[in-house]
Amino acid sequence: MIEYLTLKAEGANEFTEKKSRFLGAAAPVQTQEQAVAFVARLKKQYWDAKHNVSAYVLRSGEQHCSDDGEPQGTAGVPVLNVLLKSGVTDAVVVVTRYFGGILLGAGGLVRAYSHGASIAVEQAGIVCMKPCLLLQASCTYSQYGKVGALVPEHDAVVDDTSFTDLVTLQFHMEAERLAGLNAALADATAGTVQVRQIGEKYFSVAAVVD
Repeated sequence: MIEYLTLKAEGANEFTEKKSRFLGAAAPVQTQEQAVAFVARLKKQYWDAKHNVSAYVLRSGEQHCSDDGEPQGTAGVPVLNVLLKSGVTDAVVVVTRYFGGILLGAGGLVRAYSHGASIAVEQAGIVCMKPCLLLQASCTYSQYGKVGALVPEHDAVVDDTSFTDLVTLQFHMEAERLAGLNAALADATAGTVQVRQIGEKYFSVAAVVD
């Protein structure tokens, strides 16, 4: 598992160029089916628009773009290039155009669709997804104060805490930080509290600010 950049959430924005209205929408996706469904949803929403240009990039390496009736290479490829240059993956963008009656020319179309994609990505936001360990540790109630403080001190995020005969914390953290937590717990509890790995999962750990 390696870290990657993707979109934080769905985002949308719009602008007008020579009476043509451009609406950009972007979203994080994980599969081709999700990307295709997002494009279909926007096409249905803006059924009366002249063009719904789209592009998506997946971690599998798959890329796709559509000019949706615009001159070849003036719409879909520029939208795709915005995704590629931003470094994001598992992402889809649709730029909708309501034609205003004035031709923009090839260069104007490239600039307009690029801008529509860029403002959509900006609104969606970019995050860094990092692989983290899913961990669990159990302690006595008397140890909980120390253990409960040490876990976040070592940049772990507590996902759940259960209280039965013991207190059990479930949390996630980056693998390289685990050794430090283990050492701190061993010192604080005389080695009686052990951390157990129960899985791995991607988490958003850092927003990327342009």
